Amino acid sequence: MRMASLADRVILAWGWPRRLIALAAGASGALALPPLDLWPLIVVPMTVAIWLIDGAVGTSAVARFRAAAAAGWWWGFGFFLAGLWWLGAAFLVEADKFAWAMPLGVVALPAFLALFPALAFGCARLAWPSGAGRILMLAVALSLSEWLRGHVLTGFPWNVYGMMLAGQGFIAQFAAIAGLYGLTVVAVAIGAAPATLGTAETAAGRWRAPVLALLGLAGLVGFGIWRVPPEASPSVAGVRLRLMQPNLPQDAKFSPRNGEAILNQYLALSDRATSPTTLGVQNVTHLIWPESAFPFLLGRTPAALSRIAALLPPDVTLITGAARAGEALPGESRPPIFNSIQVVNDEGTIVSSYDKVHLVPFGEYLPPILETLIRKVGLSEFVSVPGGFASGTRRMPLAIRGLPVAAPLICYEVVFPGAVAPQGPRAGFFLNLTNDGWFGQTSGPYQHLAQARLRSIEEGLPLVRVANTGISAVVDAYGRIVASLPLGTTGVLDANLPQRAPNTLYGRWGDVIFAALLVLSLLLSRAHFGR
Repeated sequence: MRMASLADRVILAWGWPRRLIALAAGASGALALPPLDLWPLIVVPMTVAIWLIDGAVGTSAVARFRAAAAAGWWWGFGFFLAGLWWLGAAFLVEADKFAWAMPLGVVALPAFLALFPALAFGCARLAWPSGAGRILMLAVALSLSEWLRGHVLTGFPWNVYGMMLAGQGFIAQFAAIAGLYGLTVVAVAIGAAPATLGTAETAAGRWRAPVLALLGLAGLVGFGIWRVPPEASPSVAGVRLRLMQPNLPQDAKFSPRNGEAILNQYLALSDRATSPTTLGVQNVTHLIWPESAFPFLLGRTPAALSRIAALLPPDVTLITGAARAGEALPGESRPPIFNSIQVVNDEGTIVSSYDKVHLVPFGEYLPPILETLIRKVGLSEFVSVPGGFASGTRRMPLAIRGLPVAAPLICYEVVFPGAVAPQGPRAGFFLNLTNDGWFGQTSGPYQHLAQARLRSIEEGLPLVRVANTGISAVVDAYGRIVASLPLGTTGVLDANLPQRAPNTLYGRWGDVIFAALLVLSLLLSRAHFGR
């Protein structure tokens, strides 16, 4: 049969043909990610992964490990290269300073990230069972390696394999039970199930795993239909939000000398009437601006605060991203600068702030262990803050007049599953201010929004997301987009705030169910199912 012939070609491939097969199979997985969301294509990378490990032979365990790890590296390199190519756009924002370093982001980062699936392939090969048990062994190994990728060296859980199913509203609801990493176990197992069609010796052996995968997929859909209410989520009473998306470029135009013009644009856009019957900012209770909205320190610019106060009607509050200066410590030449969310009342007073805790390495700061070397070769952070941003001390809730308690998240803080909710009483919603202007009209902003939406499903909390260039959106507690502004548009969006859903299993237990899935899968892979 054709599947058997295809499986044999992959299993028996060697040298460069084997590397290119792995590279192409991994790259095809990016098609299952946003913005395309061609999720059935998850079958290609995961099925080929099984056959690549089958073909990792050697006279010793070390040789088999090396052969499998090499295939896993090429497979992972293809996946990350195809999924993260858009990072190159950030190097072109200030091309005179950073264009020469583009290969570090576009090629070197995927090459480093590929070490994680390489480790997964190698370790899986050491314990590789026969039959359908290989499917669960791959699911365990790849899911564990993704968990490691999300935690090692501050973590980078972008485009975790479970995101291939996260764009499907009903299927993604499983994240409310087991989170993104639990969804990854399921995604890998479902995607790899067709591998037995090309390798099993009997008809029963060929079809058992694919049929179970289809039943599991149907179960996920059924659970999603049961969990998601057919009606729209109720709204928080007395709250009307206005999201302002200025669509400013991240080039030299965003500089202190243009600060007044930028503020003028914000004020005019924020007061825009959205229909003949609306009254601009007088029609809302809360006005929200994106991350790093100003090329100056808002807290040290009284003129800007005075103009904001003149815009805001009584009892209307502004929530905005802004750089914030802290207090200089003894011996320091300048105060630390934080990437913050600041709340401004109708009198132009900053009444509360949240400082970003999880900064972007190389984007907002240079890792101390590498800083001296990096500066010697002429590199710096992407942000134009001398010395980079300082990190906030801890994730904390943000109290805002007239709103439920907010769980504030700046930019890519939202991509870390299990680390988005502050300690203490449960928040009422996620507030995610971001600036995706670094990445232009690419896949990056779509992938960012998809991960933010999954946090809503995991925690049962609505999401208010305001981005400089888009995609700004209000998402309910089940991941449904209530209202949004497209990428690359200038405008305002008025929307109600959805109410939170009951707390989820994942919200209460975190990765405990993911760990249980790993143990169960490992046991089943070694049981009769694997023979």
